[in-house]
Amino acid sequence: MFGTLDSEFSFQASSIQFLTHYGFDYNKFLKDGIPYVNEVQEKKLQQELFAGNWKVRSTLDKDRLKVVIDEVTRWVSSAEEGESMVVSDLTGLSNFQVVGVHRVSHDCLQAMLHTGFQIFEVQLILRRALPDIWTKPSGDNEVMVEKMNPRHRWHLENTSCDFCRKELILLSARGFTSLFETLVKAKKPLVGHNMLMDLLHLHDKFYRPLPESYEEFKTNIHSLFPVIIDTKNVTKTIWKELKFPRACNLLETYEILCSDLNPTNPTCPVISHASDCSKYAEEKYPHEAAYDAFLCGSVLLKVAHLLLCRIPCDTKENGPSFSQYLNVLAKYLNQVNLIRASVSKINFSGADVPSRHLPLLIASVQGWPGVNEEQIYQELKGLCRFDVRQLTKNQFLLLSNNFKNVRVVLEDYKDYPNLRISFYHYWRHSPQVNCLLQICGIVASWSLLAFVLGGSLCHPV
Repeated sequence: MFGTLDSEFSFQASSIQFLTHYGFDYNKFLKDGIPYVNEVQEKKLQQELFAGNWKVRSTLDKDRLKVVIDEVTRWVSSAEEGESMVVSDLTGLSNFQVVGVHRVSHDCLQAMLHTGFQIFEVQLILRRALPDIWTKPSGDNEVMVEKMNPRHRWHLENTSCDFCRKELILLSARGFTSLFETLVKAKKPLVGHNMLMDLLHLHDKFYRPLPESYEEFKTNIHSLFPVIIDTKNVTKTIWKELKFPRACNLLETYEILCSDLNPTNPTCPVISHASDCSKYAEEKYPHEAAYDAFLCGSVLLKVAHLLLCRIPCDTKENGPSFSQYLNVLAKYLNQVNLIRASVSKINFSGADVPSRHLPLLIASVQGWPGVNEEQIYQELKGLCRFDVRQLTKNQFLLLSNNFKNVRVVLEDYKDYPNLRISFYHYWRHSPQVNCLLQICGIVASWSLLAFVLGGSLCHPV
């Protein structure tokens, strides 16, 4: 929450379970989260700030905030002009680092680096409640309050000495968006693994709300990041050719590339960890952001090196250059993996190539009252993975991206008593078609009956 911005977000139960399994810290996420805005939100905040319509909607605990206000109010009633006090009972407020700061004095920057938006909030609320005080940050999670003549205060509010200037409030709200814009300006290759969801979030959270048009989304992303490399798409394309075992996730892909199945040579790039990330060399931390970034970068380099070694080329004694790696990956650039769709990958720099569709299956249930999609999914989970969608009360559509899965379930559930699986045929299984045929049958029956009865009335015996 920031000013009048009060965004909503939702959690899926399975996602909470997944994140909990991997040690996600929900308290840190909610308490110490880094702010961000997209262009639309930033424009709205900017208009409110500079039009004087800024509203403070505190994210602090109301009881705790009341204690702070009461404490300062009691002090200011007896204090002399020029005297000051420090409000230090502000522990637990979140901190974040602001990057990409322009035209901000060194003192202002240092203050911002050691304070979070909650410190802004405390100062804005105190200033609004008490017109004869001045505030500024004082150390970590502390605010210095000085009793001051309102005229002198007005003068300070219009100088660079004010740590609550509108420009700084806006900069504080931008948070991670500043880093996003730095990445966009750098025009460096953007590397991810199965990264469609990441691109959707980057567009929506830091750039603009997602457009209705798919083509517009592609154009925007390509404009922001001209070079995208999806390691999922690269490995998926070359995996069968290299005869590597199937990998289900990024960690498994990394482990295969580090195994004896992929022997290294002296020119293979060596990846060293920074001193504060040495734990990643000793233990696995799947789905921790920095560890996943390490895995993704490692997979990219190892796959690029593997491809480069298969073609004759001149390399220096100390190994290939990064430009050579990019050249060998050229055919995979700007293609992002897509699961079970009309295309197997999104081409952000050209037209998408249609993919071959796997046939839909239909599961017909008997003697299983109240069955739902989750139960069908769990029934088949031990054998293979399918997307399950309910068609009718006792029928479910099954979709897989693996031909082997289709063959296995058709064979195993061909004569199963309570659950029979067969190919889906639109004209035979569609509820709409069946309903239309029933209506046509009823109309035809009544028409025939009317014809027979009409003929009988016209020719009495």
